[in-house]
Amino acid sequence: QVQLEESGGGLVQPGGSLRLSCGASGFIFGHYVMNWYRQTPGKERESVASISSAGTSTNYADSVKGRFTISRDNAKNQLYLQMNSLKPDDTAVYICGAPTLRQWGQGTQVIVSS
Repeated sequence: QVQLEESGGGLVQPGGSLRLSCGASGFIFGHYVMNWYRQTPGKERESVASISSAGTSTNYADSVKGRFTISRDNAKNQLYLQMNSLKPDDTAVYICGAPTLRQWGQGTQVIVSS
């Protein structure tokens, strides 16, 4: 079955950086668009970044544009999110997903706080 497992979250100070990873299995990873989402209590899940199946095209939410970079390694079935210049408003559970498969991971917590 499809499995998506995020890692790399943690506590970071404002202005700091984190790199999230998502390992995928159970489907042909390189055939699918992949997204990073984030979820905070009381808010709808927000798509923060997406990447085409080959990794040649990316899109970002305005709130993270210029600070976050999504990438993938199809040979390793891995999705990444490099997050720089982190702000307290970036605090959330970050979730990777394959939207056309309607599959999502459990998420990894990111806390941006001094």
